Amino acid sequence: MKKSLYSIAAVFFVSGLISAQVIDLNQMPKPGPTPSVNIATPQTFKLKNGLTVMVVEDHKLPRVNTTLTFDHPPVVEGNKAGVSDIMADLLGSGTSKISKDEFNKKVDFLGASINYRANGASANTLSKYYPEILNLFAAGITDAKFSNEELSKSKERGIAGLKSSELSAQVIGKRVFDVLTYGKNTALGEYQTEQTLNAITLADVQDMYKKSYAPNTGYLVVIGDVKYSEVKKMIENAFEGWKKSDYKYPSLPKFSNVAKTEIDVVDVPTAAQSVIMLGDLHDLKMKDPQYFAATTANYILGGGSLETRVNMNLREKNGFTYGAYTSLDVSKYDSSFGGTANVRGEVTDKAIKEFMTEIKGIKTIKPEELHNAKEKLKGSFILSLERPETVARFALNLITQDLPKDFYSNYLKSVDALTVDQVQKASDSFIKPNNMRIFVAGKTSQFAGQLDALGYPVKYFDNYGNPVAKPEVKKADASVTLAGVADKYIAAIGGKDKVSKITSITSVATTKMQGMELGIKNTQAIGGKVNMEISMMGNTIQKMTYDGMKGSMTAQGNKMDMPAEMQEAYAKEKNLFPELAFATSKEYTLGGIEKIEGADAYAVKSGDTTYYYDVKTGLKVGEIKKQKMQGQEIEVPSYYSNYKDVDGVKLPFTIKVNQMGQDMQLDVKSYELNKATAEDFK
Repeated sequence: MKKSLYSIAAVFFVSGLISAQVIDLNQMPKPGPTPSVNIATPQTFKLKNGLTVMVVEDHKLPRVNTTLTFDHPPVVEGNKAGVSDIMADLLGSGTSKISKDEFNKKVDFLGASINYRANGASANTLSKYYPEILNLFAAGITDAKFSNEELSKSKERGIAGLKSSELSAQVIGKRVFDVLTYGKNTALGEYQTEQTLNAITLADVQDMYKKSYAPNTGYLVVIGDVKYSEVKKMIENAFEGWKKSDYKYPSLPKFSNVAKTEIDVVDVPTAAQSVIMLGDLHDLKMKDPQYFAATTANYILGGGSLETRVNMNLREKNGFTYGAYTSLDVSKYDSSFGGTANVRGEVTDKAIKEFMTEIKGIKTIKPEELHNAKEKLKGSFILSLERPETVARFALNLITQDLPKDFYSNYLKSVDALTVDQVQKASDSFIKPNNMRIFVAGKTSQFAGQLDALGYPVKYFDNYGNPVAKPEVKKADASVTLAGVADKYIAAIGGKDKVSKITSITSVATTKMQGMELGIKNTQAIGGKVNMEISMMGNTIQKMTYDGMKGSMTAQGNKMDMPAEMQEAYAKEKNLFPELAFATSKEYTLGGIEKIEGADAYAVKSGDTTYYYDVKTGLKVGEIKKQKMQGQEIEVPSYYSNYKDVDGVKLPFTIKVNQMGQDMQLDVKSYELNKATAEDFK
């Protein structure tokens, strides 16, 4: 097919275009004087089983937020990696007295929410229903029911998730980055596989539950429309049967940075973009005197709004990415600095250079930068106080991070008092430009040749962090021709006689996006015509059409003209099968051999599009197309498999698409050939 379902990226982009508003960015609002804040001090008590409880009365709204957090270091799960996630998934599957369905129905009926995680749980409800929700919440923790049936379902979901993300450069990158930073046999560096998930037994889940869900390492924070004396009695009754654990958590090993900054690379041939991650480890904690200065330095560099240095450079100035960011982690058990950006493959080296330029440049800060950062940090802090979960986190941090009692009440004063010199010096505490790991997961054929010029040692690894040789782009044998690749493909799908008679193709597919099932009907016809409709629960939510002359896009009931650059792209796509013109057109060139989903494939280039054909079968296994959206150039890859016969022609029934950085699998339910009419494109 000439046009893959890459167009889905454009359709999902419609909403942003339609709702965009013109905002005057030249006039910055003037901040007022720094206000004083009053953060309530929790009333605290401890149960006999060791559970620490903190209660904050807040009667402004008739709601109650309850948060349970466990304070202990992460543990190595080894050949059962994933058991803590499985355990968390099974929590809430009912108790010895109530089934999973009954549990969920009661929570839903009361308009509340209860969620369980590997390191804690939370509940939100109206205050009049709090006694009942608290009892359900507590029962799910103290009387958790684990069954082999739910375990099997959870493992299947986990394995399905691994398979759906196995080609994701983001997932591969995070896994290998952690392996290289911490070691694959540590709690912070290990990763889940199908084998480790399959190895988990019910006994493993129950053992993990007893270790990690222990009241003597737990902190329960209740904030909302409650009375302390009443809620104290309710909590004592609800959690009295919860037994403490004698398990002693081993300390984390001491991690260290690389001796000299290096670039570590993983080749992901299917990557739509290069995933850049960089960072180092440090010892900075929240109680450190330099905490506020370091936080502010990171905010200016890349941890704040769109006006940060790395974002203004990589996104606004150079157009390498949709966004570049930095982070400063000062957790109790692991502290690190990190930076990340997803960039176009061909500018990977340039993006790394600019990222490092900004990191080294943070040693010099302008007074106006500091002033703006301080005002935004203070504003964000004040707004955060409106969220009960934020206040709960503050209360917890005071204890677990060993902070002064006035840490948060003096937060605004601490920010206000910062000087340029303090902020510049603080960056030395967490930014180590000479001992930093620069990591890239992407299509190395686009950038590997340029990395050495950056001046850092370059090392290559496989998808699981094992050292490998530098990937080489294979050259096609001298006997392979462009016409031969096209002929083999045409023959593989049904022959030139049948393929040349196809004037339109209509496919109906389904996919899942953020847990929702979507229907996609895509009609393509000779002349670049296209009609794509995306539906949910039988209702069309987005639509895009191009009739060969002009196009339109519709979302949320609003219609707009298709952007000119998109119309130009469709106008060039006259044929459904470009392979029919390979032998006669000069716009196509035969490239080398690249890996597509683990198999060798010939690359054929034409303008902004690269097509891939399996060396053995001849079938088209993918294509990557460059598109411009809002002035940004992105790559939209599509990968084809599961070819089946449709009226004598083989077409792919499984299509994997990466749109706007998100991997999606489209399962085609049906095809129709030569059924489209002019009405379909209006």
